[in-house]
Amino acid sequence: MPSDLAKKKAAKKKEAAKARQRPRRVPDENGDAGPEPQEVRSPEANGTVLPEVDALTKELEDFELKKAAARAVTGVLASHPNSTDVHIINLSLTFHGQELLSDTKLELNSGRRYGLIGLNGIGKSMLLSAIGKREVPIPEHIDIYHLTREMPPSDKTPLQCVMEVDTERAMLEREAERLAHEDAECEKLLELYERLEELDADKAEARASRILHGLGFTPAMQRKKLKDFSGGWRMRVALARALFIRPFMLLLDEPTNHLDLDACVWLEEELKTFKRILVLISHSQDFLNGVCTNIIHMHNRKLKYYTGNYDQYVKTRLELEENQMKRFHWEQDQIAHMKNYIARFGHGSAKLARQAQSKEKTLQKMMASGLTERVVNDKTLSFYFPPCGKIPPPVIMVQNVSFRYTKDGPWIYNNLEFGIDLDTRVALVGPNGAGKSTLLKLLTGELLPTDGMIRKHSHVKIGRYHQHLQEQLDLDLSPLEYMLKCYPEIKEKEEMRKIIGRYGLTGKQQVSPIRNLSDGQKCRVCFAWLAWQNPHMLFLDEPTNHLDIETIDALADAINEFEGGMMLVSHDFRLIQQVAQEIWVCEKQTITKWQGDILAYKEHLKSKLVDEDPQLTKRTHNV
Repeated sequence: MPSDLAKKKAAKKKEAAKARQRPRRVPDENGDAGPEPQEVRSPEANGTVLPEVDALTKELEDFELKKAAARAVTGVLASHPNSTDVHIINLSLTFHGQELLSDTKLELNSGRRYGLIGLNGIGKSMLLSAIGKREVPIPEHIDIYHLTREMPPSDKTPLQCVMEVDTERAMLEREAERLAHEDAECEKLLELYERLEELDADKAEARASRILHGLGFTPAMQRKKLKDFSGGWRMRVALARALFIRPFMLLLDEPTNHLDLDACVWLEEELKTFKRILVLISHSQDFLNGVCTNIIHMHNRKLKYYTGNYDQYVKTRLELEENQMKRFHWEQDQIAHMKNYIARFGHGSAKLARQAQSKEKTLQKMMASGLTERVVNDKTLSFYFPPCGKIPPPVIMVQNVSFRYTKDGPWIYNNLEFGIDLDTRVALVGPNGAGKSTLLKLLTGELLPTDGMIRKHSHVKIGRYHQHLQEQLDLDLSPLEYMLKCYPEIKEKEEMRKIIGRYGLTGKQQVSPIRNLSDGQKCRVCFAWLAWQNPHMLFLDEPTNHLDIETIDALADAINEFEGGMMLVSHDFRLIQQVAQEIWVCEKQTITKWQGDILAYKEHLKSKLVDEDPQLTKRTHNV
């Protein structure tokens, strides 16, 4: 029987459970995100999930099932079945008959945060999916959460969506509330409350709210319906769920896609505290440096492991490859010398013949024990933006421009005044909803100023890359067919093949249906299409999503060689550092020039995080 104190405690919690059922007043608050998070709206619906969303979700699930059916995975669990580490040997992975991994090993140790890297299309996401679906022999006691897609539009709020992912806590709370209203036996109710205490149930809403806030959701946005958010924002909700549930193994595929710089900095600090097994794919060197304790390099159908973050991986890999090539050349010199000696003296005097036979045995032993392989470097990739010619300034003039989306809506910009020319190299930064993408749309003419005027040179051509450009691709065509359709003035297929090849699409990739390409390869098709519009100005809105690190470096080189102007919105600190000569901060309805480089701006964001969330700093230091 419980003590009197325990009974009183249960009674208080019982009363608190009843109180939670009463309607709660939410203070009226103006969100600072403006219309951007509401850019894509779904029709009104009374159900939890819209019917058309149900159909789309089923279509995506069917697509995943087809991919899984085309995937074959084999491997043997080598670690103890009750261990918190996962060691799998003889791992092989094929997709549509193409061998992605062959007789390699997967080693994931508790307390480590792994960055999985490799070229676009090599199979990183496929491997993560195979792990997430337990197609490799992961012990059952290790729970896995694989973030795969955005949350579907529904009548639920982001806060509700995040909290409901913890199914045990949600079930216990429902049962406790039912028992509290039925005046059930105190013992059973107390057991439930004690388990909820173990799960920190009373702190669940505050923790969910803190995670959403870190990813850019204001308190008002946390209580809006999910159907009122764009896909990018619903992806943030899905990411918040993954962080909230705290699984033993967390798999994240490009988690910084759809995030701005502020949210990237917060996520980096948050993931530093993850104490179980984290495997993430990311194109951001800066992010990998901040989060990872280990790097897994997927290359040449093998998984190779490096201790340390991305910079340490680069240093170690260069040293190992340098030593490997020294060993390779030494062995080849020895082989050539011995073969030459055997050929010259194998049939000479008895003494020389014996020496030749000895060298032949030495050579056979070397061959039998295995020779050092030549280092196989990743394919080098180069992007290219054709010469655009000169245009006298001013190319684009912004004169007293103010903008808001609706007549009664908040002002995004007020009295902007600036000019950009062919020598402009600017990165736009700022908080969510400040209007970075909106500014690019104003400059291209997709949006019109509410007040003021934007003057453009009559001959200027603008190329805008944005996150939804892939949606314009005809997935049934090959890259070659698509480009020939878009640029009929190029008659020869071989000439177009050379053009597409500049963007890292070669051989079968050029003639395969675009739907069969990886997301990164589809992005390359978009860049090829954009570049051959021959623009004077490049407006790049999150161009690094789905690109691998080598491709981003190639893009940076191409931007630096480009003759025209460039404005960039990106969450990739390293790309900004490589290509931007100025940092413009979009905030509080205006634009100001940042006095410093992007790394100084990142430190500024970190200091803001400390002020807003001291708990984050404490948790980071305690890791």
